[in-house]
Amino acid sequence: MNTELGVLYLIPTTLGDNAPLEVLPISVKKIIEQTNVFIVENEKTARRFIKKISSGKSQSAIQMFHLNKFTNPIELPGFLEPCLRGINVGLLSEAGCPGVADPGADIVKLAHEKGVKVVPLVGPSSILMAMMGSGLNGQNFAFNGYLPIDKEERKKEIKRLEKLSFENNQSQIFIETPYRNNKLLEDLSNILSTHTQICVACDISLTTEFIKTKSAENWKKNMVDLHKRPTIFIIHKS
Repeated sequence: MNTELGVLYLIPTTLGDNAPLEVLPISVKKIIEQTNVFIVENEKTARRFIKKISSGKSQSAIQMFHLNKFTNPIELPGFLEPCLRGINVGLLSEAGCPGVADPGADIVKLAHEKGVKVVPLVGPSSILMAMMGSGLNGQNFAFNGYLPIDKEERKKEIKRLEKLSFENNQSQIFIETPYRNNKLLEDLSNILSTHTQICVACDISLTTEFIKTKSAENWKKNMVDLHKRPTIFIIHKS
């Protein structure tokens, strides 16, 4: 008789160091309590999160596979081996939703190829929450990841995204390494047209949350300190 396949649960995490059940539904807690095999980026932070959301769960019973930039792609099929034996597996992101700006997308793709059921759970996505709070075009937007580090290449990319926004009425979303946030906001306010709108969404869902949309001209006059704070940037030219 064929073994029924296990499920791959996509388990969202908090966006910062706040209490998990302040931003996550009880369904996430229930799935974590029922699951003992996890695919994670960092074992230490993953175990800390699991302990926070389910303090009574036995840590010794938990098995973890590591998925990060050091993981050899040939290891990935083995991560889903439990599912093929009927055991449920949880995919945990370091922050927010697995598979969105996250290496977990490779595991999700593999699960589909193997016929493993994929179940995304409800949780915070900094990209969508920034878009929600921006007042920009939520009907048409694109996430572009990181901008180039090289000064000239970055300038060209910023101008390209601004042109794309204007031609397609499309809001352009991107992120930066937290310690370079202030420089990016400075570059945006200097490179973009004066009336192009810039949304800065910082520390989303935390007590220090900051979300403001202003023109490039206004940002130039009123900068904000974003150093080492997780931030989403959105631009839109009308």
